[in-house]
Amino acid sequence: MELLIMVYACKTSCAKSIIGVIPYFPYSKQCKMRKRGSIVSKLLASMMCKAGLTHLITMDLHQKEIQGFFNIPVDNLRASPFLLQYIQEEIPDYRNAVIVAKSPASAKRAQSFAERLRLGIAVIHGEAQDAESDLVDGRHSPPMVRSVAAIHPSLEIPMLIPKEKPPITVVGDVGGRIAIIVDDIIDDVDSFLAAAETLKERGAYKIFVMATHGLLSSDAPRLIEESAIDERVPAAWLRPDALLCCLRAVPLHASQGSLQSPWCSALCCLRLLRSF
Repeated sequence: MELLIMVYACKTSCAKSIIGVIPYFPYSKQCKMRKRGSIVSKLLASMMCKAGLTHLITMDLHQKEIQGFFNIPVDNLRASPFLLQYIQEEIPDYRNAVIVAKSPASAKRAQSFAERLRLGIAVIHGEAQDAESDLVDGRHSPPMVRSVAAIHPSLEIPMLIPKEKPPITVVGDVGGRIAIIVDDIIDDVDSFLAAAETLKERGAYKIFVMATHGLLSSDAPRLIEESAIDERVPAAWLRPDALLCCLRAVPLHASQGSLQSPWCSALCCLRLLRSF
Protein backbone atom coordinates (compact mmCIF):
# COMPACT_ATOMS: atom_id res chain seq x y z
CA MET A 1 0.00 0.00 0.00
CA GLU A 2 2.85 2.41 0.79
CA LEU A 3 4.31 1.74 -2.66
CA LEU A 4 0.97 2.52 -4.32
CA ILE A 5 0.67 5.76 -2.35
CA MET A 6 4.18 6.86 -3.37
CA VAL A 7 3.53 5.95 -7.00
CA TYR A 8 0.27 7.90 -7.01
CA ALA A 9 1.98 10.88 -5.35
CA CYS A 10 4.59 10.89 -8.15
CA LYS A 11 1.84 10.63 -10.75
CA THR A 12 -0.10 13.58 -9.35
CA SER A 13 3.18 15.54 -9.25
CA CYS A 14 3.44 15.16 -13.05
CA ALA A 15 6.35 12.71 -13.05
CA LYS A 16 7.22 11.74 -16.61
CA SER A 17 7.99 8.12 -15.73
CA ILE A 18 7.68 6.10 -12.54
CA ILE A 19 9.85 2.99 -12.24
CA GLY A 20 9.14 0.53 -9.46
CA VAL A 21 11.87 -1.80 -8.17
CA ILE A 22 10.33 -4.78 -6.40
CA PRO A 23 12.92 -7.56 -5.97
CA TYR A 24 10.27 -9.89 -4.50
CA PHE A 25 6.84 -9.55 -6.07
CA PRO A 26 4.37 -10.36 -3.28
CA TYR A 27 1.72 -13.05 -3.68
CA SER A 28 3.51 -14.33 -6.78
CA LYS A 29 2.54 -17.91 -5.97
CA GLN A 30 -1.12 -16.97 -6.27
CA CYS A 31 -0.92 -16.55 -10.03
CA LYS A 32 -3.25 -19.39 -11.05
CA MET A 33 -6.83 -20.25 -10.37
CA ARG A 34 -7.03 -23.06 -7.81
CA LYS A 35 -10.55 -24.31 -7.39
CA ARG A 36 -12.49 -21.19 -6.37
CA GLY A 37 -9.56 -19.10 -5.21
CA SER A 38 -8.58 -15.66 -6.44
CA ILE A 39 -5.62 -14.71 -8.63
CA VAL A 40 -4.04 -12.15 -6.32
CA SER A 41 -1.05 -11.45 -8.59
CA LYS A 42 -3.41 -10.09 -11.23
CA LEU A 43 -5.06 -7.84 -8.65
CA LEU A 44 -1.70 -6.41 -7.53
CA ALA A 45 -0.61 -5.85 -11.12
CA SER A 46 -3.81 -3.96 -11.90
CA MET A 47 -3.45 -1.82 -8.76
CA MET A 48 0.15 -0.90 -9.61
CA CYS A 49 -0.70 0.05 -13.17
CA LYS A 50 -3.75 2.04 -12.05
CA ALA A 51 -1.68 3.92 -9.45
CA GLY A 52 0.61 5.20 -12.23
CA LEU A 53 3.57 2.83 -12.47
CA THR A 54 5.18 3.04 -15.93
CA HIS A 55 7.91 0.39 -15.59
CA LEU A 56 8.51 -2.49 -13.20
CA ILE A 57 11.81 -4.20 -12.41
CA THR A 58 11.63 -7.36 -10.37
CA MET A 59 13.60 -10.56 -9.88
CA ASP A 60 12.74 -14.22 -10.43
CA LEU A 61 8.97 -14.14 -10.66
CA HIS A 62 7.39 -17.39 -9.55
CA GLN A 63 5.95 -17.77 -13.05
CA LYS A 64 7.06 -15.85 -16.13
CA GLU A 65 3.43 -15.50 -17.17
CA ILE A 66 2.90 -12.94 -14.37
CA GLN A 67 4.48 -10.37 -16.70
CA GLY A 68 1.35 -10.66 -18.83
CA PHE A 69 -0.77 -9.32 -15.96
CA PHE A 70 0.80 -5.87 -16.50
CA ASN A 71 0.13 -3.45 -19.33
CA ILE A 72 3.50 -1.76 -18.72
CA PRO A 73 7.06 -2.96 -19.45
CA VAL A 74 8.32 -5.55 -16.95
CA ASP A 75 11.95 -6.62 -16.57
CA ASN A 76 12.28 -9.96 -14.80
CA LEU A 77 15.93 -10.19 -13.71
CA ARG A 78 17.66 -13.48 -12.87
CA ALA A 79 19.58 -14.48 -9.74
CA SER A 80 20.73 -17.84 -11.12
CA PRO A 81 24.18 -16.56 -12.27
CA PHE A 82 25.04 -15.65 -8.67
CA LEU A 83 23.77 -18.95 -7.29
CA LEU A 84 25.75 -20.86 -9.91
CA GLN A 85 28.84 -18.84 -9.04
CA TYR A 86 28.36 -19.65 -5.35
CA ILE A 87 28.11 -23.37 -6.09
CA GLN A 88 31.29 -23.36 -8.16
CA GLU A 89 33.33 -21.25 -5.73
CA GLU A 90 32.05 -22.22 -2.28
CA ILE A 91 31.33 -25.93 -2.64
CA PRO A 92 34.73 -27.62 -3.19
CA ASP A 93 33.35 -31.00 -4.24
CA TYR A 94 30.42 -29.68 -6.28
CA ARG A 95 31.24 -32.10 -9.11
CA ASN A 96 29.94 -34.82 -6.79
CA ALA A 97 26.66 -32.97 -6.32
CA VAL A 98 23.19 -33.53 -7.73
CA ILE A 99 20.60 -30.81 -8.30
CA VAL A 100 17.32 -31.68 -6.57
CA ALA A 101 13.80 -30.46 -7.32
CA LYS A 102 11.66 -30.78 -4.20
CA SER A 103 8.57 -31.25 -6.37
CA PRO A 104 7.83 -31.91 -10.04
CA ALA A 105 6.82 -28.25 -10.37
CA SER A 106 10.43 -27.24 -9.61
CA ALA A 107 11.94 -29.71 -12.06
CA LYS A 108 12.34 -27.14 -14.83
CA ARG A 109 14.41 -24.83 -12.62
CA ALA A 110 16.51 -27.74 -11.37
CA GLN A 111 17.10 -28.91 -14.94
CA SER A 112 18.36 -25.44 -15.87
CA PHE A 113 20.88 -25.49 -12.99
CA ALA A 114 21.97 -29.04 -13.78
CA GLU A 115 22.59 -28.29 -17.46
CA ARG A 116 24.71 -25.24 -16.67
CA LEU A 117 26.78 -27.06 -14.04
CA ARG A 118 26.95 -30.35 -16.01
CA LEU A 119 25.48 -32.23 -13.04
CA GLY A 120 22.79 -34.85 -12.56
CA ILE A 121 19.24 -34.16 -11.45
CA ALA A 122 16.87 -35.77 -8.97
CA VAL A 123 13.17 -35.07 -8.43
CA ILE A 124 11.20 -35.67 -5.25
CA HIS A 125 7.71 -36.88 -5.97
CA GLY A 126 4.81 -37.24 -3.57
CA GLU A 127 4.13 -35.67 -0.22
CA ALA A 128 3.74 -36.49 3.43
CA GLN A 129 0.25 -37.71 4.19
CA ASP A 130 -1.77 -35.11 6.11
CA ALA A 131 -4.79 -35.77 8.28
CA GLU A 132 -6.77 -33.04 6.52
CA SER A 133 -7.89 -33.62 2.96
CA ASP A 134 -10.01 -31.79 0.43
CA LEU A 135 -12.89 -34.07 1.27
CA VAL A 136 -12.73 -33.20 4.97
CA ASP A 137 -12.60 -29.41 4.62
CA GLY A 138 -15.37 -29.23 2.02
CA ARG A 139 -13.43 -28.00 -1.01
CA HIS A 140 -14.61 -30.79 -3.31
CA SER A 141 -16.67 -29.52 -6.22
CA PRO A 142 -18.68 -31.10 -7.80
CA PRO A 143 -19.75 -33.44 -5.00
CA MET A 144 -18.71 -37.07 -5.16
CA VAL A 145 -22.09 -38.50 -6.17
CA ARG A 146 -23.20 -40.48 -9.20
CA SER A 147 -26.49 -38.69 -9.73
CA VAL A 148 -28.08 -35.41 -8.79
CA ALA A 149 -31.81 -36.00 -8.86
CA ALA A 150 -32.54 -32.57 -7.42
CA ILE A 151 -31.24 -30.92 -10.61
CA HIS A 152 -32.83 -33.28 -13.11
CA PRO A 153 -34.13 -36.84 -12.65
CA SER A 154 -32.21 -38.18 -15.65
CA LEU A 155 -29.00 -36.24 -15.07
CA GLU A 156 -26.02 -38.52 -14.43
CA ILE A 157 -22.73 -37.09 -13.16
CA PRO A 158 -19.64 -39.30 -13.33
CA MET A 159 -17.97 -40.19 -10.07
CA LEU A 160 -15.28 -37.65 -9.25
CA ILE A 161 -12.04 -39.46 -8.41
CA PRO A 162 -10.02 -37.40 -5.91
CA LYS A 163 -6.32 -36.84 -6.50
CA GLU A 164 -4.07 -38.64 -4.07
CA LYS A 165 -0.32 -38.15 -4.09
CA PRO A 166 1.86 -41.14 -3.20
CA PRO A 167 4.32 -41.10 -0.29
CA ILE A 168 7.54 -39.18 -0.84
CA THR A 169 9.92 -40.89 -3.26
CA VAL A 170 13.12 -39.75 -4.97
CA VAL A 171 13.53 -40.16 -8.72
CA GLY A 172 17.30 -40.21 -9.23
CA ASP A 173 20.42 -41.31 -7.39
CA VAL A 174 21.56 -39.19 -4.43
CA GLY A 175 23.48 -41.82 -2.46
CA GLY A 176 26.91 -40.61 -1.32
CA ARG A 177 26.49 -37.25 -3.02
CA ILE A 178 25.86 -33.60 -2.18
CA ALA A 179 22.19 -32.68 -2.66
CA ILE A 180 21.48 -29.10 -3.74
CA ILE A 181 17.78 -28.21 -3.54
CA VAL A 182 16.93 -25.22 -5.74
CA ASP A 183 13.75 -23.16 -5.71
CA ASP A 184 12.66 -19.56 -6.10
CA ILE A 185 11.11 -18.90 -2.67
CA ILE A 186 11.84 -20.19 0.84
CA ASP A 187 8.86 -19.25 2.98
CA ASP A 188 7.02 -22.16 4.57
CA VAL A 189 9.86 -24.61 5.12
CA ASP A 190 7.86 -27.79 5.80
CA SER A 191 8.34 -29.08 2.26
CA PHE A 192 12.09 -28.36 2.42
CA LEU A 193 12.43 -30.16 5.74
CA ALA A 194 10.58 -33.20 4.43
CA ALA A 195 12.75 -33.19 1.30
CA ALA A 196 15.93 -32.97 3.37
CA GLU A 197 14.89 -35.89 5.57
CA THR A 198 14.11 -37.97 2.50
CA LEU A 199 17.45 -37.15 0.92
CA LYS A 200 19.31 -38.09 4.10
CA GLU A 201 17.49 -41.41 4.18
CA ARG A 202 18.54 -41.99 0.54
CA GLY A 203 22.22 -41.48 1.41
CA ALA A 204 22.98 -37.81 0.65
CA TYR A 205 25.78 -36.74 3.00
CA LYS A 206 25.34 -32.97 2.67
CA ILE A 207 22.28 -30.87 1.79
CA PHE A 208 22.17 -27.30 0.50
CA VAL A 209 19.01 -25.26 -0.05
CA MET A 210 19.29 -22.40 -2.56
CA ALA A 211 16.64 -19.90 -3.53
CA THR A 212 16.29 -16.33 -4.73
CA HIS A 213 13.89 -15.06 -2.06
CA GLY A 214 14.49 -16.12 1.53
CA LEU A 215 11.31 -14.97 3.30
CA LEU A 216 11.56 -17.49 6.16
CA SER A 217 8.26 -16.64 7.82
CA SER A 218 7.42 -17.34 11.45
CA ASP A 219 9.82 -19.82 13.08
CA ALA A 220 11.28 -21.05 9.79
CA PRO A 221 14.91 -20.13 10.72
CA ARG A 222 14.73 -22.22 13.89
CA LEU A 223 13.20 -25.18 12.07
CA ILE A 224 15.94 -25.08 9.44
CA GLU A 225 18.67 -24.92 12.11
CA GLU A 226 17.23 -28.02 13.76
CA SER A 227 16.76 -29.92 10.48
CA ALA A 228 19.01 -32.07 8.30
CA ILE A 229 19.79 -29.08 6.06
CA ASP A 230 23.48 -28.21 6.26
CA GLU A 231 23.33 -24.78 4.64
CA ARG A 232 20.70 -22.44 3.20
CA VAL A 233 21.67 -19.89 0.58
CA PRO A 234 19.09 -17.27 -0.41
CA ALA A 235 20.49 -15.19 -3.27
CA ALA A 236 20.05 -11.94 -1.33
CA TRP A 237 22.47 -13.28 1.33
CA LEU A 238 25.36 -13.98 -1.01
CA ARG A 239 26.84 -10.55 -0.25
CA PRO A 240 26.69 -8.32 2.84
CA ASP A 241 24.26 -5.85 1.24
CA ALA A 242 20.97 -7.66 0.88
CA LEU A 243 20.09 -6.64 -2.68
CA LEU A 244 23.53 -6.63 -4.31
CA CYS A 245 22.54 -9.36 -6.76
CA CYS A 246 19.77 -7.08 -8.08
CA LEU A 247 22.13 -4.09 -8.19
CA ARG A 248 24.63 -6.06 -10.27
CA ALA A 249 22.01 -7.62 -12.50
CA VAL A 250 20.39 -4.33 -13.54
CA PRO A 251 23.43 -2.94 -15.45
CA LEU A 252 24.02 -6.41 -16.90
CA HIS A 253 20.53 -6.58 -18.35
CA ALA A 254 20.75 -2.98 -19.53
CA SER A 255 23.94 -3.76 -21.49
CA GLN A 256 22.14 -6.67 -23.14
CA GLY A 257 19.33 -4.42 -24.32
CA SER A 258 16.73 -5.77 -21.89
CA LEU A 259 15.92 -2.39 -20.34
CA GLN A 260 14.42 0.29 -22.50
CA SER A 261 16.75 3.16 -21.67
CA PRO A 262 20.05 3.77 -19.85
CA TRP A 263 18.19 5.86 -17.28
CA CYS A 264 16.44 2.74 -15.96
CA SER A 265 19.56 1.21 -14.42
CA ALA A 266 20.50 4.49 -12.70
CA LEU A 267 17.02 4.89 -11.23
CA CYS A 268 16.95 1.29 -10.03
CA CYS A 269 20.29 1.58 -8.25
CA LEU A 270 19.21 4.82 -6.58
CA ARG A 271 15.98 3.25 -5.33
CA LEU A 272 17.81 0.21 -3.97
CA LEU A 273 20.56 2.19 -2.26
CA ARG A 274 18.00 4.33 -0.48
CA SER A 275 16.35 1.22 0.95
CA PHE A 276 19.35 0.41 3.20
